[in-house]
Amino acid sequence: MRRIRAAAVGAVTLSFALTLAACGGGSSGSEGSNEQPKTLTYWASNQGANLEVDKKVLQPELDKFEKETGIKVRLEVVPWADLLNRILTATTSGQGPDVLNIGNTWSASLQSSGALLPWDAKNFEAIGGKDRFVESALGSTGVQGQDPAAVPLYSMAYALYYNKKMFADAGIEKPPTTWEELAETGRKLSKDGKWGLGAEGSNLSNNIHQVFVLGKQHGADFFTPDGKADFTSDGAVAAVKQYVDLMATDKIVAPGNAEYAQNQSLSDFAKDKTAMVLWQTASATFKAQGMKDDEWGVAPAPVQSGEPGSGKATNSMVAGINMAVFKNTKNIDGAKKFVKFMTSDEEQVVLNKAYGSIPPVKAAQQDPAFNGPALSVLRETLATSASALPQVPEESQFETVVGTAVKELFADAAAGRAVTTESVRAKLEKAQQQMPKK
Repeated sequence: MRRIRAAAVGAVTLSFALTLAACGGGSSGSEGSNEQPKTLTYWASNQGANLEVDKKVLQPELDKFEKETGIKVRLEVVPWADLLNRILTATTSGQGPDVLNIGNTWSASLQSSGALLPWDAKNFEAIGGKDRFVESALGSTGVQGQDPAAVPLYSMAYALYYNKKMFADAGIEKPPTTWEELAETGRKLSKDGKWGLGAEGSNLSNNIHQVFVLGKQHGADFFTPDGKADFTSDGAVAAVKQYVDLMATDKIVAPGNAEYAQNQSLSDFAKDKTAMVLWQTASATFKAQGMKDDEWGVAPAPVQSGEPGSGKATNSMVAGINMAVFKNTKNIDGAKKFVKFMTSDEEQVVLNKAYGSIPPVKAAQQDPAFNGPALSVLRETLATSASALPQVPEESQFETVVGTAVKELFADAAAGRAVTTESVRAKLEKAQQQMPKK
């Protein structure tokens, strides 16, 4: 659920090259005093349909934390379009929060900056232990073999959501399971000003999530085992072309979707303008858009053939939000208390229920709220057929440059320009040239 500005590339490279000894949190305190400040600054990511939804969800919980601990939390909900750049600026200026949310795919990139508190055994013990968390969620908290840079907060997975009324009106009895079936189903639904599938061509992160999964299905990872960018392999090219061809060749995605940003495709879906959308944990957004639970269905995201699973049958990235602490915060104890509170069994139920996501805390997953049909599909996906994006320091640059390449190819498709294997490879070659040389 994230978008990243192209400007982030330079910012990432710059920030990671600098010494970060000066970075720190936003709490105020007496210079030279051992007294812990009674406030924390928290940057929350935009998880709801809009920023106001997040404030309504979070503020009562922050008030509860203050009542329990005496520590006031100053909340700012930051849009995904701004969040990475805000974090990078904070790592170099020292003018940042104490605690923040990060997209789990950024974990390795931000870990390499040295700005975040490492979650070693002692720090995990302070929040109840590492073994409380689901293994798949821990797999997207930083580079393997290093102490995690963050703690899982919300877990998500991609699925295919479909509009039941539009399917019934078209005489379609069940959702597609393969990409060929999706294209065929989408063509039946793309008529009378309505479209089979929604996409968000200007949403760089969503572009990456979709082509990463398709890359796995074509045997590509976008990085070599030693961490070098590998954007122009036959599998990577095939993945990007297949995704853009949903508009360019299959013509089941409206040309206007080339300019869509975060949640615009979900709005069309809720308004019966689009029959299907590939999204991560979308139920809360549908509800906020005025859609009733019985008006939509959910099925596993498509594969090339057969059923979802591992390897080439991967059908989702391991999506989610992590919680991190700037290690030079003036209130390290308070920050860890806040992380412990937000990842407690009780709060995990409250927060993930509000957002329609899945708790990465094992005990919280047992709550009946997470056993409904929709979340069961997502839980099964996370357990059996999801793969973590590459946990490499350059992951955030990858999202920016390849996400932008896909955006430009969608613009070509919308304008009626041919999208060919050669043009896709050229865009990906340009993207690869923008990556740091190893």
